[in-house]
Amino acid sequence: MPNDEVPLLEALHTTPARRYLSTEPISDDIVRAILDAAIRGPSGGNRQGWAWIVVRDAEVKKQIAGWYREGWESSYGSRREEILNSDDPNGMSAASFRAADHLANHLEEAPVWIFPVLLGAAASKNPRLGSSIYGAVQQLMLAARAYGVGSTLTTLYMGHEKDVRELLGLPEDALTMALIPLGYPARGKWSQPKRRPLDEVVFSERYRTES
Repeated sequence: MPNDEVPLLEALHTTPARRYLSTEPISDDIVRAILDAAIRGPSGGNRQGWAWIVVRDAEVKKQIAGWYREGWESSYGSRREEILNSDDPNGMSAASFRAADHLANHLEEAPVWIFPVLLGAAASKNPRLGSSIYGAVQQLMLAARAYGVGSTLTTLYMGHEKDVRELLGLPEDALTMALIPLGYPARGKWSQPKRRPLDEVVFSERYRTES
């Protein structure tokens, strides 16, 4: 059963990306409940031109995980020493790097993957087309939180978007918008992610830079 005792604002503050996920199975009933919450989320014009692909097949996950690791290596993994030894306060932290590196190397072990898909979006020139789906994705992640299931949103497989579409049997005009691996957390806790103070990122009326 979901943890109904977690207040909404507490859940909003304590649903970080969970990248250390166990292989413990997640029941179909829980996955359906999580997705039922997701589809109550935003949909531009209430068109609901989306599909939600649930992936459990080990061979499909193995293939996509390989493509994902290519994306991880080209974007971050190849800069391991640079990132781990950096003192840039605005860069990726060592802890975040290690967690993301762990996910990249164990992605297929997450028992359930969810791909939110936009139908008819591939030919669009509008970079914001269907962006409301990410609100629905956040609802998915919050619903997962209520069931004690960890999640994260990632897109590093997208260098093989066409291959992924074919593997998932999607129409040519569809686009995957993310990959959300789901799993019961193997380590870590439901803690508040570190964020910059509000006064550094919130502006009244107009953006301003430090003089």
